Amino acid sequence: MEFKVSHTTSYDYDSGVTFCHNIATLKPKTMPGQKLLEYELEISPKPAEITERLDFFGNIVTRFSIQEHHKKLEVTAKSKILRDYSQQDDIETSKMGKSITLEDSLRLLKTNKLDLVDINQFKLESIFITRISPEIKAYAEESFKADRSVFEASYELMERIFKEFKFDSGFSTIATPIHEVMKEKKGVCQDFAQIAIACVRSIGLPARYVSGYIETLPPPGKEKLVGTDASHAWFSVYIPTFGWVDFDPTNNQIPKNQHITVSWGRDYYDVPPLKGVVYSTGKNKMNVAVDIRPA
Repeated sequence: MEFKVSHTTSYDYDSGVTFCHNIATLKPKTMPGQKLLEYELEISPKPAEITERLDFFGNIVTRFSIQEHHKKLEVTAKSKILRDYSQQDDIETSKMGKSITLEDSLRLLKTNKLDLVDINQFKLESIFITRISPEIKAYAEESFKADRSVFEASYELMERIFKEFKFDSGFSTIATPIHEVMKEKKGVCQDFAQIAIACVRSIGLPARYVSGYIETLPPPGKEKLVGTDASHAWFSVYIPTFGWVDFDPTNNQIPKNQHITVSWGRDYYDVPPLKGVVYSTGKNKMNVAVDIRPA
């Protein structure tokens, strides 16, 4: 399936801005099962400086500076992506990956192999997933048992969050602590992903935050999924002998052709679509508009 994505972020500043420096993480990845065909980043006002590079996690980021007075900043990323899940390794058809237990996974992750150094960093606390509470660990242990398949436990965790947490776009902000989300059992896709990551890390497994998009227009006869018309987020668990496996707790499904991956990191803090520093006073207003549809 081919998709066209348009993602526009705009800021209106009451007092204007004299200088700003920004980092945009908006360029979808090319990886097994996904190929970036076209990409264009439109920025107004025109940046005085702009560069593109890979960040620490292997995401493509664009740094840009605007050094003229402006009262509005608008950044639009336009992408065309080919998505083909059949080109990915499928955990559901892998006997070894699907059956490996938590006990075996923890043992295998303790080795000193170089390829696991990068993986094991995703077991550690991060900016938004820190001081994991006993309540979160207890919630994780309901699914994760020593002799149980990591895949089955992760899948069940995804299902439980889907069933037991309420999608409420007015409850949280990006700074809402995960223990508050856990207590109230409501939030948005970013919150559900981070709760799941905290659960997985609490029992010693690597988990990462995945940022991207989900198809806006559903197939005929299907309901529109939650998280469309905006950036979407889900979580990924590393299963030894297989690799990373994605889970979408907002929609209770393993991401396939309807999901487009842009970036991944330890939590939302590592991969916001746009962040930066401005020299200004007064208030500002942000608007985001995302459209994704079959090409």
